[in-house]
Amino acid sequence: MSRRLRYQVAVSLDGFIAGPNREADWIVMDPSIDFDALFKQFDTAIMGRKTYEAMSAQGQGGGMPGLDVVVFSRTLPSKSGRRMRVMNGDAATAVRAMKAQPGRDMWLFGGGSLFRSLLDAGVVDSVELAVMPVLLGSGIPLLPAGPTTALRLAETRVLPGSGIVVLSYAVPGGQAPPQISFVKEHP
Repeated sequence: MSRRLRYQVAVSLDGFIAGPNREADWIVMDPSIDFDALFKQFDTAIMGRKTYEAMSAQGQGGGMPGLDVVVFSRTLPSKSGRRMRVMNGDAATAVRAMKAQPGRDMWLFGGGSLFRSLLDAGVVDSVELAVMPVLLGSGIPLLPAGPTTALRLAETRVLPGSGIVVLSYAVPGGQAPPQISFVKEHP
């Protein structure tokens, strides 16, 4: 079985992955989410230039602890460094090649435009959303306009303490998503 490309992202109830100024301070933190377990499912994070720049502006340098980061950009110069690459070529072709390599799953971390292009190219395996109980009213959409894609619900989890709903969907033609195992059970 090849590696999966999983679009896993927090989203507001009205469908935004970031606020109008790219802010993410609206994301609810819930102690029942085991972020160590979540990160262990992946060895690579894939993101677009705007997501990379937003992370860099927050002092994260675009890196993610324990993960190789691949940034797709048409404007940043191509470069390779320790655990980080900027690529200028066709993202779908590069992702197909990465999926054929051994390793853990790849986290399509953001943003919406990159997700749209990879979904349209048929390389996204699953859509995994943490729906936050907040209405932003405007911002960066989960997915820019384009063709319709019917998904198959694989699993749901409700986190009653915070109101977060975790949804996992399989994309037609893709590999099935894993179980939602990063949410701790509470008595």
